[in-house]
Amino acid sequence: MSDNYITYPEPLILLNYKAMFNSELKSILADEHLSVYSLLRYCMGWEDINGDKISSSSGKRLRPSLCMFACDAVGGDIQSAIYASASIELIHNFSLIHDEVQDFDEIRHHRPTLWSLYGSQKALLAGNIMHVISHDIFRLSGDREFYHFRPASKLIGNACLDMIEGQYLDILYENAQSITIEQYLRMISLKTGALIRCSINLGALIGTTNRDIQNQLKISGESLGYAFQIRDDILGIWGQEKTTGKPVGVDIIRKKKSLPIIHAMNANHGKYSLELREIYQSENIGDFQVNRVLEIMDNVGTLEFARQMTKKYTKKARVAFLNARLNDVHTKNYIALLQFLMNRDY
Repeated sequence: MSDNYITYPEPLILLNYKAMFNSELKSILADEHLSVYSLLRYCMGWEDINGDKISSSSGKRLRPSLCMFACDAVGGDIQSAIYASASIELIHNFSLIHDEVQDFDEIRHHRPTLWSLYGSQKALLAGNIMHVISHDIFRLSGDREFYHFRPASKLIGNACLDMIEGQYLDILYENAQSITIEQYLRMISLKTGALIRCSINLGALIGTTNRDIQNQLKISGESLGYAFQIRDDILGIWGQEKTTGKPVGVDIIRKKKSLPIIHAMNANHGKYSLELREIYQSENIGDFQVNRVLEIMDNVGTLEFARQMTKKYTKKARVAFLNARLNDVHTKNYIALLQFLMNRDY
């Protein structure tokens, strides 16, 4: 069984604000700074390995876009959200640099990862620098007295801690004999969900003092985090190499305990649990074993289960946003974003 992709145009939320926060990010990581910043600019997709400026695929920039959109949607001044957006994006990229080292990922966005080019020690140092810069951004704004400075800084700090805790759980679960879907959901609510819900929370915090609106957007962000990661898990098993840049079944090859494998291990009262554990305990997983895991997932309906989970949380995100009762244009744009993320192929 394979995933049937529906092509949706890139939503306006991922287009409308990119120039603004990209300009700020490029200024923060400008040429006149330390030479190690060249590694950071490579990570952001602005330079090649020789330090020459390029136009490269640099990801969706979902998190900073969500932050600025939320501020805009609640009637705030989006200029006030630029620094928060930049901070969130740098934290996300710091986490990617470290995650790539821990998972031995050699390719991201069709480009060699930082550690695969420069070694893990330099990559980790570059990630640490990016982390420090991300938390220093509010000082760069020159406006430490604005009313949301303290709560915004606290929100970002807590989200970063949650994200790191989630990464720890993800690593811990790699060697666990059995994991429940509830444990998995807790893990992704931290590792992936923390920054996504923080992005929306920050935008709402900066844009309005209305607690009801802030709370509804927080709920929407929580559900979006689940839907986003579960879709990632689908792509990690059934994604096509030409769009993801990674081979089919990459998460099986890497022995990741993502939602599909957890579902397959627990489905039909654990009918295939022993066989799957034996495969995952193999020193290396080859094509035959990948195909066997895919066959088992097909037998127990794993892909459809994951699709329905994605739909469930996408619907929750939509309902919560509708409950915020914002204007029709922003609501329409948010729903378009949800449709795009739920059906994306990369």
